[in-house]
Amino acid sequence: MQDIIITNARLIDPELGESTGSLFIRNGLISDAFDADENTQVIDAGGLCLAPGIIDIGVKVGEPGERHKESFTSAGRAAAAGGVTTIVTRPDTDPVIDTPEILEFVARRASAVAQVRVLPMATLTKGREGREMTEIGFLQDAGAVAFTDADHVITNTRVYSRALTYAKSLGALVIAHVQDPGLSVGAAATSSAFASLRGIPAVSPMAERMGLDRDIALLEMTGARLHIDQITTARALPALRRAKENGLDITAGISVHHLTLNDLDVADYRTFFKMTPPLRAEEDRLAAIAAVAEGLIDIICSMHTPQDEESKRLPFEVAASGAVGLETLLPASLRLFHAGHLSLVQLFRALALNPAKRLGLDSGRLRIGAPADLVMFDPDAPFVLDRFSLESKSKNTPFDGARLQGRVIGTWVGGTRIFGGNPDA
Repeated sequence: MQDIIITNARLIDPELGESTGSLFIRNGLISDAFDADENTQVIDAGGLCLAPGIIDIGVKVGEPGERHKESFTSAGRAAAAGGVTTIVTRPDTDPVIDTPEILEFVARRASAVAQVRVLPMATLTKGREGREMTEIGFLQDAGAVAFTDADHVITNTRVYSRALTYAKSLGALVIAHVQDPGLSVGAAATSSAFASLRGIPAVSPMAERMGLDRDIALLEMTGARLHIDQITTARALPALRRAKENGLDITAGISVHHLTLNDLDVADYRTFFKMTPPLRAEEDRLAAIAAVAEGLIDIICSMHTPQDEESKRLPFEVAASGAVGLETLLPASLRLFHAGHLSLVQLFRALALNPAKRLGLDSGRLRIGAPADLVMFDPDAPFVLDRFSLESKSKNTPFDGARLQGRVIGTWVGGTRIFGGNPDA
């Protein structure tokens, strides 16, 4: 593998901070050896930002069963175009990933066609039905990096506590979706006067707090490792803070959509803005941003959920939830930087370093010996997003027609450039 030197770069190191300098790549790893020769490829970054590649937890890919929505090939291209070098895929496929055989098929398929690293998750209960836990040990041996029923809440606390206890014995990470299912069923918006005026069935923000309180109690009882896929309300943050202060092994994430959009964005009944959980009030959005800034919320993700036109072009309350986000994760996140809420270092702690730490990966940093999974980007480059230009098969993005700042110039995985046509750009 050819040695590479990237010079004149604005280095965004989530561990050491921001600096200007060069980065050397040898054998697919970040190296401190600068013994360049005539065979070394020299790339002048021209003052552009160079950061660890994004690690995106909670990506939905349609294989198996729904390749028309997203395949590993299209998801890999979309991730590369968005500076995402590792995708952690959800198991809520058709069929669900609840056996080693299905998991191994997915892993082989992803390895064969995806340009980026793919780490699959498996379900915590069989069929995501919440009645019987999966064979966590066998699935872990087959390559599952975490266990989750995605947006299905396990209502049987006995089953859930047993699964957490067993996961604890194996050191397995469990990812939970915290919503009270009784309150949340059928809801398409967050309770407010606005939702009432629009006639949209809504759910109280307390549904998230109630779900989190239950999961924290079970976590305290079992001592497991737990990651909350999304914390989106101000009312849930004190409970999360207490759990961390009490020494529980808990982390939390949030989607970029909940950090950059609010419940008023559904005013025109545009179903591309329908999410799970629903978009929140502006006060919740600002509280969540502050929580990311201080590290209370650890991870920013895309919660990439491709949906076809037929499932989105329906009345708002019955349309499918979710949005694609692999290509828009970085430019949408940069809204927080340009607004002065987060520095680039803080941003990449949440996008790269913290996901790597939670999953036990060596990537997500610019440390010597780390994999050369990198993204080079211009944080100030403006553009208007056209959803039909996205690499994803599905085009359900709420940012269609939005003015964004921040273009990916190059993406590397293991020292190999997978995006960016001009090697000297």
